[in-house]
Amino acid sequence: MIGWLKDLLKANVLDHAPAAPMTRDAETARGASRQAGDRVRALPGETLAKQLALVIDLNVCVGCQACVTSCKQWNTSGSAGPLADERPYGADPTGTFFNRVQTWESGVFPATETIHFPKSCLHCEDPPCVPVCPTGASYKRKADGIVLVDYDKCIGCKYCAWACPYGARELDETRQVMTKCTLCVDRIYDEKLPPQDRRPACVSACPTGARLFGDVKDPDSDVSRAIRERGGYSLMPEWETQPANQYLPRRITRPQ
Repeated sequence: MIGWLKDLLKANVLDHAPAAPMTRDAETARGASRQAGDRVRALPGETLAKQLALVIDLNVCVGCQACVTSCKQWNTSGSAGPLADERPYGADPTGTFFNRVQTWESGVFPATETIHFPKSCLHCEDPPCVPVCPTGASYKRKADGIVLVDYDKCIGCKYCAWACPYGARELDETRQVMTKCTLCVDRIYDEKLPPQDRRPACVSACPTGARLFGDVKDPDSDVSRAIRERGGYSLMPEWETQPANQYLPRRITRPQ
């Protein structure tokens, strides 16, 4: 985890806050809630047997925005939505997106190239957004490593956005809660869908196959093989968050 965040958490500021008196019934309910949460939530620093993630091939991403629009459509109408769009056609538009594609040019003319870089929550193995959350709304699932936000507990304080070094958290202006990529958790386990559709919407929509989805802890999975064979890498490893999502490098083709 990020060094300064480790130091901050060592201070145990919340542990010194005075606790409000609780009735016996409230203590019992709180204990039961914690036990239920422990079965779902991963402990800080816990090594998980399974970690679902995206592997993005930068060599074939064409920046078409299909992943962005399909993500928006699925999640704004699903359990994570609605996702607000304030003044979408105004001079200063704002909106909530779980996935964005950044595009820029590099090099010096005439040897220039256009780079498309999709980015969303990386579902870190040691996510700094989780321990800073004062209400426990941010958590990492024990079963599959997906990092989620419990909207019922989120107060929109933006601490998680402040802690995330990747800028993957966004405040929904209408609901005043923090939002992020869920890896379409309401879709990938939906047995009502055909097996081929039980994957994130962005993966299904990508026309070039630039987005792969699977368990990066399974050495025989498609994503693990792609990482090994193509030299997959993590984004900003110096932050020590151990991002689950990986990128496959671009292959530079020089003109003949």
